[in-house]
Amino acid sequence: MTHMRGYFGIGSEGISKPRNMGTILRTAHAFGASFAFTIGSKLDEAEIRQTDTSGSATHLPYYRWPDFDMARFPDEVVLVGVELTEDSVPLPSFRHPLNAAYVLGPEKGSLSQDVQDACAHIVRIPTAFCLNVGVAAALTLYDRSAMFGGHPPRPLVQRKRGQRGVKKTTGIGKNG
Repeated sequence: MTHMRGYFGIGSEGISKPRNMGTILRTAHAFGASFAFTIGSKLDEAEIRQTDTSGSATHLPYYRWPDFDMARFPDEVVLVGVELTEDSVPLPSFRHPLNAAYVLGPEKGSLSQDVQDACAHIVRIPTAFCLNVGVAAALTLYDRSAMFGGHPPRPLVQRKRGQRGVKKTTGIGKNG
């Protein structure tokens, strides 16, 4: 992965399952997050480490805040909520801020109104129903990576693995 532009952090408000937070930490570390956080969560650190096998705590700051306070975030950060609301923007249409902190809700609930009010943007992952919070974090960071990560554009024409030259198909429908 190439070096991404800007900086970002990711966390959850009210998360209650340590393994979900471990997944978020491991994903944050893998995508190059600058920090991770929880708001109002009382998690068992040993249980978090069972899922976070990358040892993220030794690679990025992990803040455990007892309540929400926007002053704890860096001055130039843009708070982005990941939540299903009437006015949330579908993630594939969202232009990620250069410096962002993504906050996800708890497993069985939504972001508090205080957090939603502080968010400059609220995005949703366009699915038929809610996803696991760890999966939602991974999809959000993958989308950010696709936008800022410096990856080459996807080709209009695909070639099969091991094939030389260009395959004359569009990748739509059957690839014979």
